Amino acid sequence: MELKEKLQILAESAKYDASCSSSGSHGRGSSNLGNTSYAGICHSFSSDGRCISLLKILLTNACIFDCKYCINRKSNNIKRAIFTPEEICEITINFYRRNYIEGLFLSSGIIKSPDDTMNLLIETLQLLRGKYHFGGYIHVKAIPGASEHLLKKIGLLADRVSANIELSTENGLKLLAPNKSGDKVQKIMQYVKDNHNKDYVPAGQSTQMIIGATKESDLDIMNKSFSMYQNYRLKRVFYSAYIPINKDTLLPSLEIPPLKRENRLYQADWLLRYYGFKVSDILDEKNPNLNILVDPKASWALKHLQEFPKEVNTCSYQDLLHIPGIGVTSAKRIITSRRHFKLTFKDLKKMGVVLKRARYFITCNGKFDFNPEYFNKNFIEANLVLNDNVKQLTYGKQLQLF
Repeated sequence: MELKEKLQILAESAKYDASCSSSGSHGRGSSNLGNTSYAGICHSFSSDGRCISLLKILLTNACIFDCKYCINRKSNNIKRAIFTPEEICEITINFYRRNYIEGLFLSSGIIKSPDDTMNLLIETLQLLRGKYHFGGYIHVKAIPGASEHLLKKIGLLADRVSANIELSTENGLKLLAPNKSGDKVQKIMQYVKDNHNKDYVPAGQSTQMIIGATKESDLDIMNKSFSMYQNYRLKRVFYSAYIPINKDTLLPSLEIPPLKRENRLYQADWLLRYYGFKVSDILDEKNPNLNILVDPKASWALKHLQEFPKEVNTCSYQDLLHIPGIGVTSAKRIITSRRHFKLTFKDLKKMGVVLKRARYFITCNGKFDFNPEYFNKNFIEANLVLNDNVKQLTYGKQLQLF
């Protein structure tokens, strides 16, 4: 098989792994040059906010496992291919020299055994770092079940290592991926956490969960994410809407992936990581799933109207983070600026506050920024309509909170 055909097969097979971010945008016109929607090139972001283009491929799409949701499962009748370590190096270096990419995202199906696959991944990275002196970013997938000494080797060669937990519960994993074990994935996470430093996996670790392939609730998913953030210091949990690419009686019959649910989970994830929320603030046993029609922060605010309005010139940083329309950056700007002068609504807009959401939950110098004819004297007692079918505020008009 020619190298070009291998690249086409193994780049296509890698596209369902969401733990390496991609912009997913479509290029203009008929040319493929620069089009990020095609398999093979994806985009991630560095700690300083820079967008990094990565070659995203599999070492092989052959696999001894039969995970029901995976396009590369052994029972699927698809065209298989495998790169040699030297071929991966050749492609990576040639792409890098042409300024197509800045780094590599390398994963693999499992051939023969986890140790055999890990040895091939390590051999590839050793060639890149040693023979070709490649100093670019490398994100590699660790293979659950591989020996600890191999995990040590690969962590000294890669910038980031990830191991996908796949599903939030062990029951879900046993149902759809009987060859996999959550314990083996968590063993990798624990080892990376215990050995992480400037030389060993300097960019940290991440994981991925598939959303909608099993009946786990959003509460199950967020509890799992929160525990992994706490226990293993993950940089990111990636949520991947289940894509119905295989036919199986154990899989749900979906026509389209649950992308809106995926988006809400990412928003809730940010609330946990950056906004000081707990899982119990967002979901509970009575309400185990996120509201698809309202973002989690606005949903929380609507359920806690007694805590509003907040005076932006005096409230705490944590209170600012709980206000819809105010993000981490704008909250920090508010804290810094109000030391020198009293803020107005015009000032807030310049700072990046989304006033169409925030205005109903804040005051500036004791004043609201809306037409009072739609509200009664006490904002907390305003007429709120929020039911399971139609999520909207009614104060004589619908508010733009979504």
